[in-house]
Amino acid sequence: MIKILLLSDTHSHIDDVILKYVNLADEVWHAGDIGNLDVTDKIKKIKPLRAVFGNIDDAEARKEFPLNNRFMCEDVDVWITHIGGYPDKYNVNVRDEIRINPPKLFICGHSHILKVQFDKKLNLLHMNPGAAGKYGFHQMRTMLRFEIDKDKIQNLEVIEIGKK
Repeated sequence: MIKILLLSDTHSHIDDVILKYVNLADEVWHAGDIGNLDVTDKIKKIKPLRAVFGNIDDAEARKEFPLNNRFMCEDVDVWITHIGGYPDKYNVNVRDEIRINPPKLFICGHSHILKVQFDKKLNLLHMNPGAAGKYGFHQMRTMLRFEIDKDKIQNLEVIEIGKK
């Protein structure tokens, strides 16, 4: 069993509250718009990190992290990208691939809106952790944490970090 902390849209912000949850996870996944790489460097010093770059990320971040990160975690096929859309409205850049070869867990960021939704047509779970940073129109800073145990995604928890 692996405990995951999922965050996105930090926009160069990391603080002690985020780091407290990083310490409680086995792995941290970042769905893009990292901002300054100090954010990911601090996370990597504590826990393993899987991340993608987002639309605000510079050339340095784009060298370090991919646009799409697809991997197996235990027995779950995971796909992380920054701009992915959501069920019935997937982004044009992922739409064809997600229909042809859907993962079990599809993760994106970008919208700053926390959303977890099961896509019945493609039999996948979609997650967007909202925004952990202080930049953007969102009011509440959020993250998600959950566990992957073999082929099960379980114990999903919304973390409200606080007002931005």
